[in-house]
Amino acid sequence: MIAFVRLAVFGFIAMTIMYVLLSIYSRSVERERLEKEWDGEHGGGETPARDAYIEAGMKDYQKSLRKKLIWLVYVIPTLAVLLLIYLTN
Repeated sequence: MIAFVRLAVFGFIAMTIMYVLLSIYSRSVERERLEKEWDGEHGGGETPARDAYIEAGMKDYQKSLRKKLIWLVYVIPTLAVLLLIYLTN
């Protein structure tokens, strides 16, 4: 029983670290995509319109399916461990 609790705690910590890293990476990729899209259409330079465009795009990203799919970092490993425990017993 202690081994299972230890696995659960360390597994949760590992999944949390992976979730945070994937979330940061995904946000940075989306921001870069929005910046390149704006620069391709309007040229370079920091303008208030560019910043507003990027912020609006990031708000849309927060509601997107891609953002929600990152939660699978918790779901898939948990289901896999539970399935292994069930099959083993």
